[in-house]
Amino acid sequence: MRTLDLTKDFQLSSPKPNVGAPITPMQFTTVDGGPITIGGPKDRWTLLVVYRGKHCPRCKRYLNKFNAMLSDWTALMNVVVVSADSLEKAQLDKAEFGWEFDLCYGLTEPQMRSLGLYVSDPLSEAETTTRFAEPGTFAIRPDGKLMLVDISNGPASRPDLDELLDGMRFNIENNRPVRGTA
Repeated sequence: MRTLDLTKDFQLSSPKPNVGAPITPMQFTTVDGGPITIGGPKDRWTLLVVYRGKHCPRCKRYLNKFNAMLSDWTALMNVVVVSADSLEKAQLDKAEFGWEFDLCYGLTEPQMRSLGLYVSDPLSEAETTTRFAEPGTFAIRPDGKLMLVDISNGPASRPDLDELLDGMRFNIENNRPVRGTA
């Protein structure tokens, strides 16, 4: 019987983000042209959702459900959604689906790596033409510290939005400590 070698068999594409530590500030641009910075002190919590991009039908279903719940989310925290897509691709998605959240574009590979995201090469030019991030969800406290991380190496695994909202509401209302720091 083979035993797992945790140093060789489970290697992330980037180091895990440090929950409980300040997140590296990053600036994104919304499709509406405004800058958004995550990290650093804010007046409320922030939820950062990273999606694969225009080429991903699962992302669109997920973000459509997220958009339908948006008022529940924005009552609780700021919401930022970003991909590595170009401005043009992000504008097309926003126009087609009527998304109301702050949709950002141009996530860079260094930003992907600093978030600990898995990074994929396109399977073909029909998919997309540049590297892109696999899904990730990050909850950031008002002091800029990372509270919650959920990353996936593919489109089929993402947090259930109802459960995540309920859990975040509980964490915020009860000032719960960061878990999973060891």
